[in-house]
Amino acid sequence: MPLPAQDTSSSPPALNSVLGTRALLVALVLALLPACKDKSPKPPASTASGAKSPQLDKAQFDVSQLQEDDTQWVMAAKNHANTRFSRLTDINATNVKDLKVAWTYSTGFVRGHEAAPLVVGDTMYVVTPFPNHLVALDLSKEGAPMKWVYEPQPSPAAQGVACCDHVNRGAAYADGRLFYNTLDNHTVAVDAQTGKELWKTKLGDINKGETMTMAPLVVRDKVIVGNSGGEFGVRGWAAALSTKTGAVLWRAYSTGPDSDVLIGPNFKPFYEQDRGKDLGVKSWPPEQWKIGGGTVWGWLSYDPELDLLYYGTGNPGPWNPEQRPGDNKWTCGIFARKPDTGEAVWFYQWSPHDLFDHDGINEAIITNLTVNGQPRKVLIHPGRTGYVYVLDRATGEVLSAVPFAHITTSKGVDLKTGKLVPVLEKSPGLGKTVRDICPAAPGAKDWSPAAFSPQTGLLYIPGNNLCQDEQGLEANYIAGTPYLGANVRMYPGPGGNGGEFIAWDVLNGKKVWSIPELFPVFSGALVTAGDVVFYGTMDGWFKALHARTGQELWKFKVGSGIIGQPITFRGPDGTQYVSVLSGVGGWAGAIVAGQLDPRDQSAALGFANAMKELPKYTTRGGMLYTFRLP
Repeated sequence: MPLPAQDTSSSPPALNSVLGTRALLVALVLALLPACKDKSPKPPASTASGAKSPQLDKAQFDVSQLQEDDTQWVMAAKNHANTRFSRLTDINATNVKDLKVAWTYSTGFVRGHEAAPLVVGDTMYVVTPFPNHLVALDLSKEGAPMKWVYEPQPSPAAQGVACCDHVNRGAAYADGRLFYNTLDNHTVAVDAQTGKELWKTKLGDINKGETMTMAPLVVRDKVIVGNSGGEFGVRGWAAALSTKTGAVLWRAYSTGPDSDVLIGPNFKPFYEQDRGKDLGVKSWPPEQWKIGGGTVWGWLSYDPELDLLYYGTGNPGPWNPEQRPGDNKWTCGIFARKPDTGEAVWFYQWSPHDLFDHDGINEAIITNLTVNGQPRKVLIHPGRTGYVYVLDRATGEVLSAVPFAHITTSKGVDLKTGKLVPVLEKSPGLGKTVRDICPAAPGAKDWSPAAFSPQTGLLYIPGNNLCQDEQGLEANYIAGTPYLGANVRMYPGPGGNGGEFIAWDVLNGKKVWSIPELFPVFSGALVTAGDVVFYGTMDGWFKALHARTGQELWKFKVGSGIIGQPITFRGPDGTQYVSVLSGVGGWAGAIVAGQLDPRDQSAALGFANAMKELPKYTTRGGMLYTFRLP
């Protein structure tokens, strides 16, 4: 359903684990299936939505200031609103054709590089895949030499239980400190000037298949993190730690009784099906919620006006849905919580009783729109189910849900009930083989983050065009091993292209333009006020398009496929730069990073079949590229 006018005045499973064949599912199991200061810096008074934020303590003031400073990039998604929009215009649609490599940096590692670099002052910070080194690069010197390297030395055993490669999606900066997660379930704080470890807190257990790969978010004096491992029967959670000490201040589980989920008297979900006591237990078979997934490995957003933290929850386990009848709350949905206490305010479930591994962890982008003549505070969610959702972020009401991809698994979203309308004949189950399931398990869009430009009103979606055949199997839970119950084979959807980069008109609910890509697009997107949008491809092209027309303006072939998140910043020399990590891997690139046999159609949970041509196009290896105009 299209939306009315926009208020433009407002702001905007370890590779080794996922990697297997059936044999891999056994072995996979071993491996399965992860400032340049501006010369005239802007005052930090306003938040991403334009309102002043009350009661800022030092850490939050720092983040609020720096996220508004487009010369720097202090959190993976650019700002609390998750827009990945920069107001820098030196590089623009007219001159981007002249971009040249300024300098490069080799990380020395070969698994998937998914992180966004950060830029704070005259230093760039890069987090590598396992063993999760944090590298500081001096932007004030020619070639950006290393200032220091922090080596957390995570347990090597974590690699064996990391679903979807040994990846890391980046760090967050606040108050002179860098915060990030290690694969073996630690959150660390590092002094940004010296590289000294300030604190290190253990939060999970690799013996249960638990890992940590997401990029933290800092809200006031708390760093918010979550866990990975939904394909291992891990119980999902989000937690808040003190930025100063690393002490755990609250932890909210995604399944279980209300007391564990931090649901109290102020929990007011918009839809009736989400109301009731202990639904995190009652919507599951007895005891199943304890191994039911709902991990928190994607993106977090924060709205200072409503003082609400938003994040999505992952798939329920196991994949075989017949082993977990019920809605399986609170998986495959989105929570709004108070960041100080973790108290849940509302929840919406994108995909009740998920059938296809359609995690709900994709980003929620915060902006304001005028809907039916009324200003609404909304969040935009391009979901794995194949719909662009627009929700009222104060209440969780679905205002719009429009398909942006080829879908055979559902008929739409009922806006009265908020429920996804399934196509029953596509339901997988024990002993059944179901074909032409679209979107496939990685969804019409996986974790790879979209960007939103308040200037064009367009959402830029790194998309997949994948379908799959699925056969249901019996899953048996053994702690620390894959817990799936499905045999899957993926393949490109209609047209034969595995991916598509899409410009989406949020107000009118329609595709404006798109670029078909041979492989799924697993890089993040970046858009600027210079009307340029950047993204990378798995076969190793870093591209710049006209943000309004989709015209290709520039591209550069890097050394390995791109699944990282591009950023832009202004260097100490006053020049605008664009940086991105290359280094193919992740779930989509497991066939290269994990050196899988392309003849094995079930490897990487069936993803390898869709990617069997990728080894002909790229090799592995991590390299940071930074570009500038001559």
